Amino acid sequence: MKTIVVIAVFFVSIVTQNARAEQSSHALSLNEAISIAAEKNLDVRAEFYNPAQFEADVNRNRAIYDPLFSAQTAYADNAAAQSLNGEAVSNSQSFMINSSISQLVWSGGTAALNFNNSYNSNNSSTLFQHYWQTGLGLSFNQPLLKNRGREVTEANIRISQLSKYASMERLRTKLLTTVAQVRNEYFKLYSLREQLTSKNVSLELARTILKETKARVAAGVLPAMEILNAEFGVVTREKDLIDAEKAVSDQQDVLRLLLQLDPKVDVTIKDVPSRERLDFDQDVAIKRAFSRPELMEQRRNLELTELQTRVFNNKLKPDLSLNASVNLTAVDRGYSRDLEKIGTLDTPGWSIGLFFSYPLGNRAAENDYRKSRLKVEQSNLQINSLEQTIANDVRSALRGISAGYKQIDVADRGVLFAEERLRAFIRKNEVGLATTKDVFDVENDRSVAKYNQISALVSYNNAITTLWQTTGELLDRQGIRLDENEVNRLYKAMQ
Repeated sequence: MKTIVVIAVFFVSIVTQNARAEQSSHALSLNEAISIAAEKNLDVRAEFYNPAQFEADVNRNRAIYDPLFSAQTAYADNAAAQSLNGEAVSNSQSFMINSSISQLVWSGGTAALNFNNSYNSNNSSTLFQHYWQTGLGLSFNQPLLKNRGREVTEANIRISQLSKYASMERLRTKLLTTVAQVRNEYFKLYSLREQLTSKNVSLELARTILKETKARVAAGVLPAMEILNAEFGVVTREKDLIDAEKAVSDQQDVLRLLLQLDPKVDVTIKDVPSRERLDFDQDVAIKRAFSRPELMEQRRNLELTELQTRVFNNKLKPDLSLNASVNLTAVDRGYSRDLEKIGTLDTPGWSIGLFFSYPLGNRAAENDYRKSRLKVEQSNLQINSLEQTIANDVRSALRGISAGYKQIDVADRGVLFAEERLRAFIRKNEVGLATTKDVFDVENDRSVAKYNQISALVSYNNAITTLWQTTGELLDRQGIRLDENEVNRLYKAMQ
């Protein structure tokens, strides 16, 4: 009974010391750890840059609607043509300044406004020897078959958008994996700290047994051999305690790295794993899992491939385009008079026509289309395969939860039996019916039972994490929201 009292007193002192240690260190709650990881984890932060880069691609491809201004100037001096007798026939010089502004429209057509000016000088006797020629025109070119329509015109914009959405789903997958890892590593630290406490209790018990064994050997009640057994038990448990302390320190480093915490911070666990029974519906869980981010990424990629297929199908058509233009022209010796004639609208002109071209065989466009169709079929098969894999993962996770909950009850009963057995052997040892080695063997069984209890509780919570990760609901469960505006802000911050 004296030994039992000593154990109880020591256990209370260990708990008190741990409580004081927690007060002097950083007690980290599970939700706090997850929030810190979502904000500071380097892998998550690095993944944010991918959708931001696709946002740059989206805006780059929207530049097709930026008006295009062009200007051209040139001077020409034509050498005189020679007659049979070597005399000059004609000589001319010209200087021109042309400008235009064009705009692509959603239908695939291009509208352009042209303003052309030229000054000409020559030695002809039948024409103006010095005159200005000015032209103002509006033209429009519209594809009628190939390259016609908004979808084809904005194909690269839409491809960039879909690529960005797929990248956002990859970001969600990375965030989902990181949150799951934080939960597992958090509970692992809890497990190792609990094992450390158990090792401390075992070592203190061994020291108490050694002290009492020496006293009983000195009194002639026990043989001297029992001291060696007791000392071996103490040394074994000291070694176990050192290993447990190292494991706790190593696990703290793992958690600190995930959360990007100061290496000097002593991380302690504030929350304990849940023992609450989790009710579930398999069909509902599988249906929810079909919205997992990696599956959504595959669907985005399928949508992108289908868009490319429609564009390639359009490329199979002949190139038929409508060209229309209206213009005003004027010729006069003075430039100001030239402009006045343009303003009177007295010299209008117009034209309309069709342009047709088609590569015989058209093998390039045909094979682009065939390849794109193959990609669509391949993507559908990959999505179907992933859905079946996800359904199996959900069923496996649900079985893991069911088995894990049952293991908690078994482990709890194992600890009760092991502790009762240890008390019985301590009493036997006190009356000489059990050796010191017997007591240590039974105490080892108690340590194993305690380890199984801790492991069962942590494994059950890890199984819950696995289920929530498999169904894709872990982020919602932990209150983590991924806002696309954060990605856009990162893009805008790059000046």
